[in-house]
Amino acid sequence: MKAGTLALALVLAACGSDTSSQASPAPYVSPGIPRSTLAADWTEYHQNSARAGAGPAAPALSSPGVTWKTPLDWDVYASPLIVAGHVLAATENNTVYSLDLFTGAVVWKQHLGDPVDATSLPCGNIDPVTGITGTPAADPRTGRLYVVAFLRTRHHMLFTLSLTDGTVLSQQDVDPPGSNPSVQQQRGALTLGQSFVYVTFGGLYGDCGAYHGYVVAVPLKGGTSLAWKVPSAREAGIWTPQGATIGPDGSVYVVTGNGESRSAFDYSNSVIQLSPDLQSVRSYFAPSNWISLNDSDTDLGSVGATVLPALGVVVAIGKQGVAYVLKAGALGGVGGQLASKAVCSGAFGGTAWSGSTVYVPCGNGLYALAVSSGSIDVAWRARRPDLASPIIAAGAVWAIDNSGTLFALDPSSGAVVYSVGLGAAQHFSTPAATEGFVVAPAGRSIAAISTSR
Repeated sequence: MKAGTLALALVLAACGSDTSSQASPAPYVSPGIPRSTLAADWTEYHQNSARAGAGPAAPALSSPGVTWKTPLDWDVYASPLIVAGHVLAATENNTVYSLDLFTGAVVWKQHLGDPVDATSLPCGNIDPVTGITGTPAADPRTGRLYVVAFLRTRHHMLFTLSLTDGTVLSQQDVDPPGSNPSVQQQRGALTLGQSFVYVTFGGLYGDCGAYHGYVVAVPLKGGTSLAWKVPSAREAGIWTPQGATIGPDGSVYVVTGNGESRSAFDYSNSVIQLSPDLQSVRSYFAPSNWISLNDSDTDLGSVGATVLPALGVVVAIGKQGVAYVLKAGALGGVGGQLASKAVCSGAFGGTAWSGSTVYVPCGNGLYALAVSSGSIDVAWRARRPDLASPIIAAGAVWAIDNSGTLFALDPSSGAVVYSVGLGAAQHFSTPAATEGFVVAPAGRSIAAISTSR
């Protein structure tokens, strides 16, 4: 099937109207904190729209320890962000916080509305309330923070906040036309492109109701939103916490989960390359066993797309634990991978990468994969942490396992060089980093670890 046959599946429609002016504010500078003291911001999930997950290498890890831990008003599923000496965190109570990076003190907080009572939904595994789940995205150039809240009226609302004081600058309904918000979950991290902020949707845990996979593109300068719907009769959600990945040419890469089809290919369990405006599918890939993956709910889309620019490839791995190397820009169609390898018991969450090495969170440990343009091999496996989405900072690989323990591993061997109990963790918890700090969600708190003391 050619990508052009998807024209009928494309939805280009308004997803709500912006309720305020779109005048651009001045670039954001954190009050009271010299901007020159920190060169590295962590503005999106795994640092940037490429989802590299790489923070500063210096200062190197030396006598690390917890510097502060600040309680918030509810569970934290989203990754924290770091912008100009502030830690930005969001809770399932639909509250956004700005914390002082050096002390943990609350600089400002903004409650965006009552969250949804989980008992009012037909299924799901976030309770007793569900609000902000997808990681927000910050734009320091314009002083704006983008965040999607799930409101008590069971609508997903994109809020634009001021990074300076949390003021709501605009709000916009981002539920795709024709969708049922009660069975759509916004778990994927928001992604900033050159002209749009991208919001992905999947279903609730349990796959209840007539949900679909969607990508919504909201213009950064305001105006009508665009949406692309996976052309599956049902399901095929885009639910990975990693959200969409932006390639060097601006393409939007997403990975879908299981769909209902058992015969005609429906872009379920697929890696999909979309144009920046979502008006066309540029290429796609699905494993040759996509039907059996649909039968067994074995989502390829439990992890997002890893784009390695230097090699010109995309790496994908999902619940089956088989890693695929694909040609970027020409993903290969059904069964068209450059290479594949059974790696682990199943991968969930988000990857990090450096050069040709990709770090993958699996159910039986953390894996380092050595990738080339035509091969993929396991460089090492660390038995712990498991199901832990990694990042790279201070010369170590950092990840939080389900026990609530934060690990730092030697990136060349996987040996544990540091660990500390955070007290708690939620599904797919992942940290952020800047010079001298790793910042981690810790249940209903945020903790900061000094990497060099």
